[in-house]
Amino acid sequence: MTGNRKLYLALVLAVGGLCLLTLVMAPLMLVSVFPSFTGGGLPDCEDTVTRAGGQSETAVSDIPADYLKLYRKNAEKVGVQWNVLAGVGKRETDHGRSNLPGVHSGTNEAGAAGPMQFLISTWGGKARIKIPSEFNGYASDGDGDGWADVYNPADAILGAAKMLKHNGAPEDVRRSLFVYNRAWWYVDQVMEIAKKYAKDGEVSVPPEAEDTCDGPLVAAAPTETVAGILEYALAQRGKPYLWGGTGPDAFDCSGIIYMAYRSVGLTIPRTTFGQWPFGVKIAPGDEQAGDLVFFNAGPGTTVDRPGHVGMVVSPGKMVEARCSLCGPIKVTSYKERTGIVGFTRPLRNPDVLAQLKLKEQG
Repeated sequence: MTGNRKLYLALVLAVGGLCLLTLVMAPLMLVSVFPSFTGGGLPDCEDTVTRAGGQSETAVSDIPADYLKLYRKNAEKVGVQWNVLAGVGKRETDHGRSNLPGVHSGTNEAGAAGPMQFLISTWGGKARIKIPSEFNGYASDGDGDGWADVYNPADAILGAAKMLKHNGAPEDVRRSLFVYNRAWWYVDQVMEIAKKYAKDGEVSVPPEAEDTCDGPLVAAAPTETVAGILEYALAQRGKPYLWGGTGPDAFDCSGIIYMAYRSVGLTIPRTTFGQWPFGVKIAPGDEQAGDLVFFNAGPGTTVDRPGHVGMVVSPGKMVEARCSLCGPIKVTSYKERTGIVGFTRPLRNPDVLAQLKLKEQG
């Protein structure tokens, strides 16, 4: 990697419930996995990108067995394409087989080190960091020995997966690679390698990263009102998170939901803390498009005072503006996300029902 990139310890503490979400080092929060979960009659839009895709004969013959296992394991854990992660490892150090300066010890002329060629500053300030401890970077303990060692393949590959995830993968793979090494020729080379490693010769991206799934999602909405809410929310994908944001260029987690409901002429509370008690509670498994899913995220939040919210777009999937260091607004899975407090349906609130009645009369 080239250039100096410094990550900052961030604490997004939303006063009054504006998406209260703690980010204790952005790299360390990237732990959710996005498994397959279909519903709402949308089989063509099933998320398959993070499944263990087939590997080509080239991958088996070119990638050392221990590295291949690490690429696949950590890609699935973090939620990125294994063949892209392997492509980075190949391009950087030939999967650790290079004997150039900085691969096994020290740094190269650019200050990069280890099999995945992290800048020491990007790793966390030191080549070897005790885990847990406070630092700014992607340093990771991939083998559970209590140390994040930039020269240890298990640690470095997990850190690289987190960095790709943080910068846009699996949706925006090219952007994530460009941030990894700021040269488009580098991006092209890694993508080419990744395709050769895949059995189908492709770099798959989640279907929700494209607008081709918007039509089925909207069409599957239970009512025209919900369809309008979904249409607005899905149209905001790719825009950045902004604490307190209500658009049109950026949103926070509750802001996008507030504006989606406003787009169909309905008023609900602005903040997460206000939205949680507003909607009628829905039993897990009974949620549907337009409902809200809440998370206990951040200091000062509890099961009765959740700090993060997303909007269900189909069973198991939500659109969310997660945080400033989590990438753009996107559709993700909540099925395995930790900290879920519960689901609510704002459309059953008496105030909203009255608003809907007035709309019908008007």
